[in-house]
Amino acid sequence: MTTRKAIVMEGIDNVATVVEPVDALGEIVVEAAGGKIVVHICDNIPFGHKFAIRDIPGGSLIIKYGEPIGVARIDIKAGEHVHVHNLESKRGRGDQ
Repeated sequence: MTTRKAIVMEGIDNVATVVEPVDALGEIVVEAAGGKIVVHICDNIPFGHKFAIRDIPGGSLIIKYGEPIGVARIDIKAGEHVHVHNLESKRGRGDQ
């Protein structure tokens, strides 16, 4: 039996969401775009938070659920926690 620790909703997503807390320095296998991606986790990731499943250059869109949810403020490496420290949200803003 395989335990799913993270989910990717759409093939174009560049982040996965953890369904249980994940410790740094482990590996997670996620299913995305019809294949499996092995991601080496760099940071502790709290329940419900995101991590990059591939490198995301600064200024690039963060894609979750097949939709852009923000922009990378800095380069984000695969396995790094994606949250307010490295993501500028585009959701819920009236000026965008």
